[in-house]
Amino acid sequence: MSSEANKYLKFGSVTVLILVSLAYLAYTGVQDSKSYYVTIKELNGMGNEAYSKRLRVAGNVLPGSIKRSGTRVDFVLKENDLVLPVSYTGTEGPPDTFKDDSQALADGSFGRDGIFHAKGLQAKCASKYAPKPGSESAAQPAKSMSQVQNAGSNGMSN
Repeated sequence: MSSEANKYLKFGSVTVLILVSLAYLAYTGVQDSKSYYVTIKELNGMGNEAYSKRLRVAGNVLPGSIKRSGTRVDFVLKENDLVLPVSYTGTEGPPDTFKDDSQALADGSFGRDGIFHAKGLQAKCASKYAPKPGSESAAQPAKSMSQVQNAGSNGMSN
């Protein structure tokens, strides 16, 4: 074999090795970051499969269940009549909107101890911006743009 062919063979081998390594890293990165969204009811019905997957579970924070201990936060998620104890030990503190009755999304894994161990936590404000029942804005349906334009043009007729 000539020295030039030998150079191409070495270069090709190194290139293939680099491409295979990058493909492997990409595949394992996607597998590690993949998480399944489940409800509390679905989580309870998953059996042993629940312990081996990264999961995301949503629910409302049960009032009075939030217990803070340093960077760790323990609380209970509620969905209809089902509850799920959660222990959050993320690198950041819980968001400011994380309060009693707020909607929360926990990202982590379900432990054999029956506790959901969350590494990530998102919270949605507890309907503080929704109109109060019985208020004028809640009782009247929103007008469409054509209704507003028609009302304005009817008052401008000669």
